[in-house]
Amino acid sequence: MKPLKIAIAGLGTVGVGVVKILENHKQMIADRTGRAIEIVAVSASNRGRDRGIDISGYDWSDNALDFAGRDDVEIVVELIGGSDGVAAALAQQSLSNGKSFVTANKALIAHHGTALAACAEENDVALRFEASVAGGIPIIKSIGEGLAANRINKVYGILNGTTNYMLTQMEATGKDYGEILEETKLLGYLEADPALDLDGIDAAHKLAILSSVAFGVKTSFDNVYMEGIRRIKLVDIEYARELGYRIKLLGISSLSKAGLEQRVHPCLVPKSAPIAIVDNGFNAVVVDGDPLERTFYEGRGAGEGPTASAVVADIIDIARGHRGPAFFVPVAAMTDAQPISISDRFGPYYIRLHVEEQPGVIADITAALRDEDVSLHVMLQKGSEQDGTVYVVMVTHETQELRVMNALDRIDALSSVIDKPLAIRIENL
Repeated sequence: MKPLKIAIAGLGTVGVGVVKILENHKQMIADRTGRAIEIVAVSASNRGRDRGIDISGYDWSDNALDFAGRDDVEIVVELIGGSDGVAAALAQQSLSNGKSFVTANKALIAHHGTALAACAEENDVALRFEASVAGGIPIIKSIGEGLAANRINKVYGILNGTTNYMLTQMEATGKDYGEILEETKLLGYLEADPALDLDGIDAAHKLAILSSVAFGVKTSFDNVYMEGIRRIKLVDIEYARELGYRIKLLGISSLSKAGLEQRVHPCLVPKSAPIAIVDNGFNAVVVDGDPLERTFYEGRGAGEGPTASAVVADIIDIARGHRGPAFFVPVAAMTDAQPISISDRFGPYYIRLHVEEQPGVIADITAALRDEDVSLHVMLQKGSEQDGTVYVVMVTHETQELRVMNALDRIDALSSVIDKPLAIRIENL
């Protein structure tokens, strides 16, 4: 059988990793697929950069869009990034020209996944994006293939290794958010745009993709609620530990008769929960299905090896002749799920207040909560600080999100409250 010929757009960390795997494991991959895989062309922003690999044997293109029109390319591998621009144009043109398309680009799939899947079906080619979610965890294949006999009810997990690393280090070192942020920057763990990590955008891209794979719904990134870790302080880590919890940034998605819930935000999770012990740069995903019930997946969420491995696995699938729907159901069968607002969330909350220590403060706070019908399960108040302020921490009974936020708006207006109140949702997973 003739070799399967591919072109790679983007030679950053992941692109270099893909080249290494395809060259170093060439014979093993050919044996497993029954067909050799050959790189015929590459493209990147800087041809002369030393990447630690020899690219002299491949055709070079200054314009990655050229790959969509080459007769000798069967698969285009996109590792450029970004939801629009060259990446989106390359995806559309490649699929329209009858070429299969493999990408690690979560933003592209989160924003345009449904449309690209339709284009792939129309042209009888494959669209694959395993590497776009959770790096080395084959979670998309696990849900779409291994759990294909299950009705998925809920999927959630740690989908961003950078923020998980930061929260882990805050707890381990006793350093506050600002110090850990600077250290994380120096290590090169943050995205080029740090907001993608810190504000939950990266995790939300991945959650939107998981929702479509798990529930057969059209990708709806704009309906994902996002909240990052910028407001988490060391005091929150310490209080959470005292209360029997750890803080994790989670993506949570569930489908019910009421609609589709998609949210990314910090959570307090019980120390005994399996996901609570997933630390540093690792990702973890939990899938709750019927009849299998709960399954747990853990692995490295990013980096050259894990992400490149997932990209090559997709290439191998296509080489084996797999051409099924991108989201495991035809686009015509995908539904527009009714989004559920975060305001409708029902559960317990951790609330942290920083207030001046003066008579009547607690009475004013509890009055605001009482008037919104929010009842307290626990209240903690440490000794006075030298500046005459104190942290007050409360854990509520189960209640509606809207009531908690209304109460915090009233508390924030009190003259004795120094910082904006913080609420973290408690998830008893």
